[in-house]
Amino acid sequence: MPRQTSLPPNLPPRGIAREVAAQYVGVSTAKFDDMVRDGRMPAPKLIDGRLVWDVRALDLAFDRLPSRGPDRPDRSSREIVL
Repeated sequence: MPRQTSLPPNLPPRGIAREVAAQYVGVSTAKFDDMVRDGRMPAPKLIDGRLVWDVRALDLAFDRLPSRGPDRPDRSSREIVL
């Protein structure tokens, strides 16, 4: 039986590479590395020498990031354009 090379659309991968993890949270790989170093993003899992990020852990870390909005305005800008 041939090995399946891609997941079905309704089953996204649980572990993703660094570049994809950075894209997933919407930042560059350099910023993502900084965020992993300072604890805002989770450390990777190690699978036989390969580093992968758990999307569930990324979701939790993303949820913990501060929000900017009417209840938490940025000091440099009082107007928020959506």
